[in-house]
Amino acid sequence: MWHIIVSSAPQLLAAGIKYTIPIAIVSFAIGLILALVTALIRISKQRGAFNILRWIASFYVWLFRSTPLLVQLFIVYFGLPYLKIKGIFPKGIQLDPVVAGIITFSLNTGAYCAETIRGAIESIPRGQWEAASSIGMTRTLALRRIIIPQAVRVSLPPLANSFISLVKDTSLAASITIVEMFEVSQQIAAANYQPLVMYCEVAAFYAVACTLLAWLQKYLEKVTSRYVSPMN
Repeated sequence: MWHIIVSSAPQLLAAGIKYTIPIAIVSFAIGLILALVTALIRISKQRGAFNILRWIASFYVWLFRSTPLLVQLFIVYFGLPYLKIKGIFPKGIQLDPVVAGIITFSLNTGAYCAETIRGAIESIPRGQWEAASSIGMTRTLALRRIIIPQAVRVSLPPLANSFISLVKDTSLAASITIVEMFEVSQQIAAANYQPLVMYCEVAAFYAVACTLLAWLQKYLEKVTSRYVSPMN
């Protein structure tokens, strides 16, 4: 058993470095941008035509929070090639597996993180907005200089949890032929007929990665809370 674990470890590590980690980082970065934009649209006080953008943002969040991630992956990778639009996509939308994975993970992460960011911003006392307005700050300036810095501290734990979940969710990328860690473990298990050993080993790799990320989360929480009174 130990021979199998030792011999397969480099292959799992290589798959993690080549696919699992980069996909998670890129998807989370894009997802955060989508989340921030979506959250700001949803909390905006503008009316008129802006209501259309608010409706689109709300629909986006609802859609990706209401459907399974695996189904989303299948729709983007296996379903879009059948979406043929004459003159634009005559052969359908055919995406590279990695691109399809990043698009899906980014959209899914963005939907969940948008609610986290929106909740964090709205948790800031209304008096902060009023104080900023009283000294002549516009709503945008107050958001940038006063509200968002405080919201970062509030949203950090749930956002970190979302990233840790995303690292684990990348194992679903095996379903669209991306050769990440879980897919490699399946291939090795098919060759050595030791699925229990291989699946436990890849689970250990994910556990180590997520533990390191949890430690990083605690460190970032300390850094962002260094000026906060213990009474708070």
